Amino acid sequence: ASCLPLLGRHDEALVFDREIYERRVATSGVSHESSILSGNNLVVSLRYGAQFSEAKTLLREQLLPVARQSLGSDHNLTLTLSEQLSEMLEEDPAATSDDLLEAETIMQD
Repeated sequence: ASCLPLLGRHDEALVFDREIYERRVATSGVSHESSILSGNNLVVSLRYGAQFSEAKTLLREQLLPVARQSLGSDHNLTLTLSEQLSEMLEEDPAATSDDLLEAETIMQD
């Protein structure tokens, strides 16, 4: 699936990553590291497709809270998810000044 975006097949990658994330959660549980990693891959696909709203919601409401609780705030994957959120807040064409302040706060933490 990681080669699909490189081939310009972003829609296929998104479908694939969404299915993998759903399967991981169903088989391993939402707090398993492999599920969180699959969720990160889904966020990347959403980001490539400029679906910032869905990606930010997934990060804020599911992935980051679960990663912090199960892996810890200093785990590499938790930090990667925080960085993803910060970057998306800055890249989103609909970003507000509050979004930009949140992005700055995330990176300072």
